[in-house]
Amino acid sequence: MDIPTKYKQSFALFACFLSISAFSQSGNNFKVTLDAGHGAKDYGAIKNNFVEKNIALAVSLKVGKLLEKQPKVDVIYTRNSDVFIELVERANIANHAKSDLFVSIHCNSNDNSEAFGTETYVMGLTKTKSNLQVAKTENEVITLEPDYKLKYAGYDPKSPESLIGITLIQEENLLQSMSVASVIQDNFKMQLNRKSRGVKQAPFMVLHKTAMPSVLIEMGFISNKNEGAYLNSEEGQNEIAKSIADAIMNYKKEYFGGTSIENRIDKEALRVEKPKEVVIPAKQDTSKTVAAKTTESKKPEEKKPEVKIEANSKGILFKVQISASGTKLDLTPGNFKGLKNVSVISEGNLYKYMYGSSDNYETAKQQLAEAKAKGFTTAYLIAFKNGKKVTLQEALK
Repeated sequence: MDIPTKYKQSFALFACFLSISAFSQSGNNFKVTLDAGHGAKDYGAIKNNFVEKNIALAVSLKVGKLLEKQPKVDVIYTRNSDVFIELVERANIANHAKSDLFVSIHCNSNDNSEAFGTETYVMGLTKTKSNLQVAKTENEVITLEPDYKLKYAGYDPKSPESLIGITLIQEENLLQSMSVASVIQDNFKMQLNRKSRGVKQAPFMVLHKTAMPSVLIEMGFISNKNEGAYLNSEEGQNEIAKSIADAIMNYKKEYFGGTSIENRIDKEALRVEKPKEVVIPAKQDTSKTVAAKTTESKKPEEKKPEVKIEANSKGILFKVQISASGTKLDLTPGNFKGLKNVSVISEGNLYKYMYGSSDNYETAKQQLAEAKAKGFTTAYLIAFKNGKKVTLQEALK
């Protein structure tokens, strides 16, 4: 029997709510699937003698080591060595494990060698040319699978039109995915002084097939010699892994309870075995061609002015983020299920809508409960310090 789409979506949202409730009541471990992009015959991007599959694997293992030390956290790897895993199988691994979060780790590349910075993607249908190009390049790995024409019938990884045709089954997880992605980008910017290119949406096949909140991280451009050297270094990988692990634990704390990750990095404990040197195929074209924008400075600094938020004398202010959208809405109660005192900030291509405002954490938690009672079940707290967005952990210090 065919079930109408609106009932399917309602059931999916209800199931998502039940799964979160069941987690908190049963005390089950929080499960994270870490997906190191590419592997074996799929090298990913190769630029300046930096190989994407090796960097992605090293960082993924380091993130896993940090998370494995945390209480009530289980880590699942789609690969922990140099092997080829089909895209659909990566999602299947996370689905079969009933993971609460899926994190795919990659490096970026561009014909413009001056391009640099980090960006984190969530599943979405977009017509933005640069986002489509990144998704198209990541999805082309399916052509290395022997039976891909049967497995992905009707899907052409080289066609942007085919990408737009993907059915969005992750809609119910979008807000949680954006929540994780935003913290990852904030951590890169505030903890590591990296350039943030923002949170973006694109139709990635590996995210499309997952049944939980999912993000795909482009850690930086190996086509940029300076950034590539940082991504390929032990120090750079340790720092990046810590920022990603921080964001994951922040998500766990916000949605499932628990504590944040400790600040100290045990460099020796994070050491992973370096992949063996590989012979780079001479004719392989593995560059990730992203539509070039304006020429970027080599200094990793944000040129956009920070959004100023009025704060108290202590400089700390809490708000409740209730939604994020590519559409700008009038801040009237009718658009937000009757909630008043709604504000908005613009970050990249997204408008982030916030309810309430308080310099008191307990009051902010009450406002969070109010928002959830109104139907914003995926709402969460965000913080500002002296008018600039900071992580919740930093504000609570």
